[in-house]
Amino acid sequence: MTKKNEIERMVVTRVFDAPRELVWRAWTDPKYVMQWWGPKGFTVPVCKMDFRVGGQFLYCMCSPDGQEFWNAGEYHEIVPCEKIVSSMYFADSDGNPVEAEQLEIEHEAIEGAHDVILFEDIGNGQTRVTFIGNETMENALKTGQVEGMNQILDKVVAVIAELVEAK
Repeated sequence: MTKKNEIERMVVTRVFDAPRELVWRAWTDPKYVMQWWGPKGFTVPVCKMDFRVGGQFLYCMCSPDGQEFWNAGEYHEIVPCEKIVSSMYFADSDGNPVEAEQLEIEHEAIEGAHDVILFEDIGNGQTRVTFIGNETMENALKTGQVEGMNQILDKVVAVIAELVEAK
C-alpha cells in the first residue's frame, strides 16, 4: 500500500457529446452499466446497484473466454449529476472481498483512497467525466488499467449515443 500524498493517482478523463443528466443516467442505471462495464469484449451478466450513500454494488464481468471477474463496493458520497465516491474491491460472487493476488491480478491500491467520478457540464451539450482511481498511475499504466478504463469509456460513448438518439 502507498500513502495518498506520495504518489500520482490514476486519472482518466473523457468528454461526452451529451448533457450531464444523460451521462449520469448511463453511469448510474444498472441496465446501462451492464452494457459498458469491463474492457472491450467483456460482458456483464450481473450488475446489482443500491445507488445511495451506504449502498453496495456487485458486478460480474465475463471475459471473452468465459472467465468471471467480480467487483463489489460501497457508495460513500453521491452528489447527483456531479460526483460519485465509492470504494471498490475484487470479490467473490457473494460480494466478499478477495485479494488481488488470489486472482493473479497485480493491483497497487493507495491506502485510504476511494474511486472518485466527477461529472462536469462544459457547455455546448457536452459533459466531461473524470475518473480518479484508488491506485497509482504508474501501476495502472503498467497493468493495463488505464487502457481498460479507456475501453470502458469507449463503450460508455456507445450507450450515451443511444440515449441521445432516444431522447
